[in-house]
Amino acid sequence: MPPASNFAASVQTEVDAAYLYERIAAAESDPGIANVFHELSKIESGHAHGMLRGLAQKGIHVALPGPSWRARVLDRIGKIFGYDYIIGVMMDTEKSIAQAVVQQKTNERVPMKGDEGNHVKILQSLLSSKHKVSGEELSRIEGRHKTVGGNALRAAVLGANDGLVSNLSLVMGVAGATTGGESAVLLAGSAGLLAGALSMALGEWISVKSSQELYERQMALEMDEIESNPEGELKELTLIYIAKGIPEGQAHDMAVEVMSDHQRAHAVLVKEELGINPDELKSSAWEAAIASFILFAIGAIIPLAPFFWSAGYTAIVWSVIASGLGLFVIGSAITLFTGKSIWFSGTRQVVFGLLAAAITFGIGRLVGVSIAG
Repeated sequence: MPPASNFAASVQTEVDAAYLYERIAAAESDPGIANVFHELSKIESGHAHGMLRGLAQKGIHVALPGPSWRARVLDRIGKIFGYDYIIGVMMDTEKSIAQAVVQQKTNERVPMKGDEGNHVKILQSLLSSKHKVSGEELSRIEGRHKTVGGNALRAAVLGANDGLVSNLSLVMGVAGATTGGESAVLLAGSAGLLAGALSMALGEWISVKSSQELYERQMALEMDEIESNPEGELKELTLIYIAKGIPEGQAHDMAVEVMSDHQRAHAVLVKEELGINPDELKSSAWEAAIASFILFAIGAIIPLAPFFWSAGYTAIVWSVIASGLGLFVIGSAITLFTGKSIWFSGTRQVVFGLLAAAITFGIGRLVGVSIAG
């Protein structure tokens, strides 16, 4: 039998999901959509209580925990940046929950009921059986749910990580190749910071801009199809809803309702057929580029800073210490998306980052000795 700690972790995952869905529902202005998230919260809460009853029957007594620090931090992020960010993170949580349920049933040889999947399926079931919402609302909910809203947060964490690791490796390589040459380290580190940040910014600008241009072209073509062949688009939308598990009659009625307004139909088909979230087109390529520049620079300045006021091995030691702390913080931040232990993720990030720095330092030392010789 798996240890009680594993069961407790599974219960905690369910509790956190229920808490976050309830917080998303509380922040939702549309009553129909808020009701769906309320239902999701109830389902997760029911899972948690059901797991506790099952554990009690096995002689494992676990108290129902409150929301974890991770869930509370995500809620705080949602309050600041908007809960669409959190819905993307919830997709990962749903996958973890589904995998845990399937694994538990497999271990206990309990037959699968077909409801072990992610909450995209649960949303569809709720909408078709309990909430007679419009096709436009369905598209809005699923469009949000499919959007990886955590991308901006992930980009922030990973951008700082790239800057820290790459510049730490560069700084250590130059430090290893020179003796007492803090000016060379400062020059190389500053150049690495600027070059890396500019490269990240340019890459982000091109990525966002090219995606926007491609999506805009696809959206224009979709509108042409709606205006030139509305009957075909009506059938297509009906089939999309049927594929989601919605009864044929209701799917047809929803499609007819949506197709009665070409603008609404365009918005729905853009999400359902093309898989495009129009909200992503509102993002500024320049804002993305500037954010990438700043985040990379923040990470890159950490290993370089000690060389501004120290020299030699003292600066190297302080650079390693500062970088180690920075890597641990970044590893801890990643747990917001992975749900892993802070100590596991933080320590792993430190080990890999410092290992890369040690390798470049050793290579730099070998090159420096070779040149000097």
